[in-house]
Amino acid sequence: MTYTLSLKPAIDLYGQHDPSAALFADGELLFAIEEERLTREKHAVDTFPEQAIRACLEYEAIELDDVEKIVLPYQPKLRRKILGHYLRNTFQLDSNLRKISHLQNVARDLFMAQLAPTRLVENRLEGIGTPVPPIDCRPHHECHAVSAFHPSSFDEAMVLTADAKGEYDSTVVWHATFDGLTRVRTYEHPNSWGLFYAAITNYLGYRMFNGEGKVMGLAPYGEENPEIEALLRRTIETGVDYDVTGLTGRWGTEHGVRALEDLFDRPRSTTTETFDQFEKDLAYTAQKLLEESVTSIVQEYTGQIDTGNVGLAGGVILNCKLNKAIMELPSVDELFIQPVAHDAGLALGGGWIDRHPDEVAPMSDVYFGPQYENDHIRQLLETNKIAYTEPDDLERQVAELIADGALVGWFQGRLELGPRALGNRSILADPRTTDSRDRVNRFVKHREEWRPFAPSMTRSAADDYLENATESPYMIKTFDVKPERRDEVSAVVHPGDDTTRPQTVTKAQNPRYHRLLTAFEEITGVPVLLNTSFNDHAEPIVNTPTEALKDFYGMGLDVLVLEDLLVTKPHSNSLESAGIADGRCL
Repeated sequence: MTYTLSLKPAIDLYGQHDPSAALFADGELLFAIEEERLTREKHAVDTFPEQAIRACLEYEAIELDDVEKIVLPYQPKLRRKILGHYLRNTFQLDSNLRKISHLQNVARDLFMAQLAPTRLVENRLEGIGTPVPPIDCRPHHECHAVSAFHPSSFDEAMVLTADAKGEYDSTVVWHATFDGLTRVRTYEHPNSWGLFYAAITNYLGYRMFNGEGKVMGLAPYGEENPEIEALLRRTIETGVDYDVTGLTGRWGTEHGVRALEDLFDRPRSTTTETFDQFEKDLAYTAQKLLEESVTSIVQEYTGQIDTGNVGLAGGVILNCKLNKAIMELPSVDELFIQPVAHDAGLALGGGWIDRHPDEVAPMSDVYFGPQYENDHIRQLLETNKIAYTEPDDLERQVAELIADGALVGWFQGRLELGPRALGNRSILADPRTTDSRDRVNRFVKHREEWRPFAPSMTRSAADDYLENATESPYMIKTFDVKPERRDEVSAVVHPGDDTTRPQTVTKAQNPRYHRLLTAFEEITGVPVLLNTSFNDHAEPIVNTPTEALKDFYGMGLDVLVLEDLLVTKPHSNSLESAGIADGRCL
């Protein structure tokens, strides 16, 4: 058996966010996890995925020297293509001290890229095991493209990869066939929709590369605003030949934020609890311009390549409202979206990049992380003197509790890879009333009350609830909810535009979760649950039973399911009385 370890570091040249690791055997994906799930730091910024690597090796009970090769989904030598951009930015800086500092950084990056592109990684790997296997650097956007084509069911497709920046490219159109990937068009850094949206995100008071989904969720509350749109269109161009460098063309998104402040004669937002109409309209307009450009690109190049199959990957593709617009294009027949579209998914593309597409099984789920046995959980609960039961029909009992208004932490099976909880590390609630939505926002997730939630539903029910329903197992597509069904699932319908971002569930994908949905339908007539990720505000999705218990007692949840075991919370319980503190069992 030949092992390959694919890494997405988040240090220096390799990008600063979302490190991950994935282990493959003869091209088959065995295990994958994001470093944030282990460090408990959201996005694990500026972090080497040491814990993720160790988790991969532990899963298969191997050592680092059992791995034949390591793939890095980044080609540092390609950074020289944007040397001119960095040098121009240097001389635009406003002080000699900053210019000297910036030139030193550019020189360091170029030295590392040309002479020692893998040395940083080798140094860190030596702390895990020696000898370090050979390291193979592969282009960033090519790895994104592989992740959007190889695990699809296509034999030919137009693939679009779009993010803030790879080595030098921001958006790439690919022609993908079983003979390989061919670049059709490259939009080079800093002409980046990822950076454009990041600047808008910062301007609206959120942190870039973290709050973009919140801006997308805010957009439907806005309206057409000709003044905002006209000012933005004077600064950028949209369409197939888009150019957003009026906001992104200088060093860092801070320049873009200052440009927006000057453009609108208005300072950036300092709060995200509430937004005025201008802020809502700006989010709406930014989303409109993004969709306008990306759909134009897809429409143009599906025609040129002469295919209706489309694959998507890259951080911009986490924008599920954009994906809805692409899905509804007349030129698009079939759409595959890599569910781990952001940089953590590069570890998947890196592991498949040297495999023929027909050697890679189509993706049907993202349950690639660790799982925990009942004996381990039982011992944990008994050690901490936490009462539990083991119901004969767990799914039926939990469905009854949810129907009666309980908010449930649901922990079972292998941890999901990617940004969405898909029925293994989820918080569940009754979708039938907006009271459920408001209670989860206020007492469980501790987040802004205007933010919507998404549903899980049985695949067989999707046609009854969604317009133009298709399979959507990853919560990465948005659909209009049928008018006659909106009141029935009001907790998971976006109030601004009557859309929802569903997870469709089949028995084959997740048997226990499907049984829960079916039991809830038998009780209520509604085969839908409100499903949000099992984490508190600003923390990663829980990984271990201990983390689930800590959040259970620190949040307004009523019930916790840990595999076959069920814990209920007397309202007098607290973190301290349950013996859980500082992330450890006492």
